[in-house]
Formats: sequence, structure tokens, C-alpha cells
Amino acid sequence: MTSIEKPSHIANNPSYMLGDDLRKDIPQSVARALEEDIGSGDITAQLIPPQQRATAVVICRDQAVICGRPWVDEVFRQLDLNSADHTASTQIEWHINEGDNVSPDQKLLTLRGNTRVLLTGERAALNFLQTLSATATTARQYADIGLNSSNSQIKILDTRKTVPGLRLAQKYAAAVGGCQNHRIGLYDAFLIKENHIAACGGIGKAIAKAREIAADKLVEVEVETVDELHQALAAKADVVMLDNFSPADIEALSSLDLGETKIEVSGDITEEKIKAYSHGAVDFISSGSITKHIRAVDLSMRLVD
Repeated sequence: MTSIEKPSHIANNPSYMLGDDLRKDIPQSVARALEEDIGSGDITAQLIPPQQRATAVVICRDQAVICGRPWVDEVFRQLDLNSADHTASTQIEWHINEGDNVSPDQKLLTLRGNTRVLLTGERAALNFLQTLSATATTARQYADIGLNSSNSQIKILDTRKTVPGLRLAQKYAAAVGGCQNHRIGLYDAFLIKENHIAACGGIGKAIAKAREIAADKLVEVEVETVDELHQALAAKADVVMLDNFSPADIEALSSLDLGETKIEVSGDITEEKIKAYSHGAVDFISSGSITKHIRAVDLSMRLVD
């Protein structure tokens, strides 16, 4: 079974509950990645003698937060199992921990094993590592701004704007970077938006119906005006998401009786907006940029003997 280590700096992050689901998801994600890449067989790898062995190193060319070790391990585990050389056994020596911040030209890992296996797995392994490290790197930048704001208790959340097929992986990477997870999918919390409100006949009716359907689920409502905010507060939503509210509108929340309702800010969130919104009335800031406005970390694998 794939091992999911718990980076020490997110030990108390409740988003790490994803770990159990990831243990099931990682082998499936890796199998899909290998199937789409290898297909009927790696014909280029057949240029190499089947028993040849080699050592390879993976270097990071960027400043980055590294995330994705379990996916890399799983790539070579599956390739070893399916190798024509039934004695194939890839040894992976990691030189960094999950969640470490690394510098350009730093060595991340050393691999030793069947040459065909190493080269066949190279792209799939690096694809996972570069994408999840990119997510964790962006998340770390946002989380650090929140921690250094005037309201250091504010929580920076990801969204469902993830790469298709990598929902749990990117949610995990966001947690490794220091952010927390919004709802995982459409099943674990209500998020009532404009079209839901219109279809249900109003905010109060939508919230009442949600309580009727699943009283144990969190109910969040996205609002676009101050009037809608008051409606959501009157209906006792668990969370109200303020979509594209101005800093001045958000500052005015300090004069409202919010009761038990938490306040989330969303909409074109930038680093500057995190600084502007990080005050006592705001509990959460959510941003799709954590998972979608990312640049793959530059990685390189080279055979060294």
C-alpha cells in the first residue's frame, strides 16, 4: 500500500484527513498515467538491453516547495511489478522531505534500477512531481501572506478548480503548501450560488431546503450584494461567501451581528487582496489560483552511470 507521510509543518492541518482517500486514489491515478503514456509498450526503451541497470538523479531547477513523493514512488512500484524483468527493483533515495522548500539545482532523489524501467517511468513521475510541487509552491506563497497579515488566524482555502483527475492530489498539495481545503466535491458540503438561489426561489428557501436534505452538512451561501448578505445571515447560513466585495464593504462587516456565521471572501484573489482582506471580520479567503494559476516546476532527470 502506498505510504503517505505527514509533513511536520502540516501536522495540525485538518486538511490532512485526505490521507486515507489518497491511499486509494494514488495507485489509480498512477495506473491511468502509465496507461496513457505507455499504451502497447515503450518502443524507445527497447533500444536498451533488458538486463541493463543504471543510476539516475532528479534535479530541481527552480525555487519550489516539493510535493508528490508518494506518486513518484508508486510509478516505479507499478513499473517494477509489470516489468518483463521480473527481478526489477527500483531503489529510490529521497534527499528531501515532502513539503521542503528547495533551491535551484538542488538534487531531489536518486534512483537505481533497471534502465528501461527508469526511462519508461521518467515522464509520468516528473509530471506528478512538477504539477503537485507547483501547487504546493503557490499555496505556500498564499499561506505565508495570511500568516504574516494582521489576522494571522485567517485560513486560506483552495477550491474545486483543479486539474481533472487530480482533485485529491491537488487538494493534498495545497495542504502541504500550508493552505486548507474547501469542500472536496459536490457531496461533502452545500455551496449555494446564484443559479441555485434563483432555482429555489430565494436564499432563505434554499438554506431551509439544504437543512432538510442533510442537516449535518455545512451550508455555505455565495452572495453578491449587501442585501443578499443580510438574507443569508437571517437564514443562519454556516458560512457566507462574499463574491467580489470591495475592501470597504468588507470593512463594514465589523458593525454587523454575524452570530455564528463565518465569513469567506472570494473572487479574483491576489496576494494584494489577501493583505487587504485579512482583518478580524474575515475567517476564510478562498482562491482558485492555488490550483489553476500554477507553473510547473522545472525538473530534470539524468542518468549518471
